[in-house]
Amino acid sequence: MKAAALFRGAGELAFLLLWLLLFTRLDAAVGQDFAAADAHALALQTLENAAHLDIERSVNDWLAGHPVLGHLAVYLYRLYYVVVAGVLLWVFVRHAGVYRQVRRTMVAMTALVLPVYWAVPMSPPRIALPGTVDIVARYDFLGVESWTKPTHFTAMPSMHVGWALWCAYAVWTALRGTHPRLATAAWSFPLLMMADVLATANHYVLDIAGSVALLAVSIIVASWCGRLAESWRTAPV
Repeated sequence: MKAAALFRGAGELAFLLLWLLLFTRLDAAVGQDFAAADAHALALQTLENAAHLDIERSVNDWLAGHPVLGHLAVYLYRLYYVVVAGVLLWVFVRHAGVYRQVRRTMVAMTALVLPVYWAVPMSPPRIALPGTVDIVARYDFLGVESWTKPTHFTAMPSMHVGWALWCAYAVWTALRGTHPRLATAAWSFPLLMMADVLATANHYVLDIAGSVALLAVSIIVASWCGRLAESWRTAPV
C-alpha cells in the first residue's frame, strides 16, 4: 500500500511539474505585442473610467506612502506560489477525495488562460498608467532588472489573483463539510491578493474580474471532465 501511494504521488508530481513547465514556456511565448498590449490597456482604462472603477492610481499612491506595507506587499506578490504548492500538497495528502476536482480545476485554469493572453495582451498599470509607482521594482528582494524590462504583457486576467482564488476554492472544497468557518476564512487570501495587485500597480480592477470569471469557468470545465472520466470508467466493455 505504501509503495502504491508513493508511486501515485510521484506520478502526480511528475505530471504537475511537466504541465507547469509547459504552461511557463507557452506563457512566455504569448503577449509579446507591446503596441497591442498598450492599446488594450488604454481601452480598459477608458472602460474603467466610465464605470468609475479606476481606483488603481489612488490605492497605489497610498501604498507608495507606506514603505513597511510596500515591503510586505512585495513579499506576498513574489512568494504566493509557496501557498499554492502547499495547498496542493495538503489536499493531495489529507483530502484525497476532492483532490482530482481541484487538480482538474488548476489544469483547466492554465489551459484556458493562455488563449486569452494570446488574443488580448495587456500592459499592467505600472507600465501603462501614468503616475503610478512600481512598488515591486522599488522594494524587490530578487533584483529588478528583468522586472523593469518585461518581455511579455499578460495582465488580463491576473493569475496572482487566479491562483489565490484557486487556493481558497481548494480549501473550501476540502473543509466546507467539516469546518465551514475555516472554509469561509480561506477566501480572505484572494481578497488580500486583490488588494496587493491593485496597490502595487500590477493589475486593474477588471483584471481581477477576469480572474473570478476564469475560476468559475474552470470549475465548470473540471466538473464536466470529471463526469466524462467517470462515465468512461463505468461504461460496459
